[in-house]
Amino acid sequence: MQVIALLMAMLVGLSGCGLRPSATTVPSISEGSLKPVSGAEGERLVVTSKSFTEQLILGKIAVLIGQASGFDVVDMTNVPGSQPVRNLMVSGQADVFFEYTGTAWLTYLGHETGIPDQHEQWQAVHDEDAQNGLTWGAAAPLNNTYAFAVRAEYADQHGIATLSDMAKVPAADRTLCVESEFNSRTDGLNPMLEVYGLPRGDSNGVPEGNISLMDTGTVYQATADGACDFGEVFTTDGRIQSLNLVVLEDDKQFFPAYNAAPVFGTEFLQRYPELEQRFAEVAVLLNDDTMRGLNYKVDVEGADPSQVAFEWMQEQGFIG
Repeated sequence: MQVIALLMAMLVGLSGCGLRPSATTVPSISEGSLKPVSGAEGERLVVTSKSFTEQLILGKIAVLIGQASGFDVVDMTNVPGSQPVRNLMVSGQADVFFEYTGTAWLTYLGHETGIPDQHEQWQAVHDEDAQNGLTWGAAAPLNNTYAFAVRAEYADQHGIATLSDMAKVPAADRTLCVESEFNSRTDGLNPMLEVYGLPRGDSNGVPEGNISLMDTGTVYQATADGACDFGEVFTTDGRIQSLNLVVLEDDKQFFPAYNAAPVFGTEFLQRYPELEQRFAEVAVLLNDDTMRGLNYKVDVEGADPSQVAFEWMQEQGFIG
């Protein structure tokens, strides 16, 4: 009765903030390779997430990890906005979610520039966020950061695999499609072109007339259609796969790292330290290609994020 009363009080508090439990639920699971955590039986674990596709999938994966670990999981995924999710964690109303290292570093912790090295960025966030009562678990390989992509046939034709390879293309043919925000960011287009030795507006770099500003949703299709040869993308977007685009390697490590990692309420994790290892077992398999495929199933094929997460967890043997 005490657990029920606490749960109802929490839900009332969240409802007052305009937040509700997730409207979709994951299917029932049976035993797989993930084993219950000592003392988890009958204990509540509140999982949250943001409301865009990738976060919904990661949130449902977190729900399934919690269930497989033996907790009574409260599914509080699909929260609109990054800051409300952050507030749930810092206030102790939620116990775990997947967050991006670059987002925490730049948005929550207030730093002006990111750290391109993925491990260094994770370590910096891990150390600084400890003072906020949060513990960062091991990061997944998936790095949802900015990138440029080209058509697969274009990459083959010109021998392009990295951002440095843009220099192989004549300046007149270096056509770029970018979103307005990226065009003006301090870690966006202009400094990126400088780092790669292709200054904007330079006849030997990227002529101003070669840059097209577009809405985020149109860049992918414009690149696939050949309206531009280089399109700004996010590395784990499912449209990369569906449109047969190739992501160019950021070989000079310009872009900040945005690795996804499970973030735990420190007090909760101190009571159930084994939970960190359960998440680590799953996170290590979440790379860019895997996440693109999962996002594709939702955004392109119209699948439900809960079902996508469940089927992937089953395929990996984590659950039955």
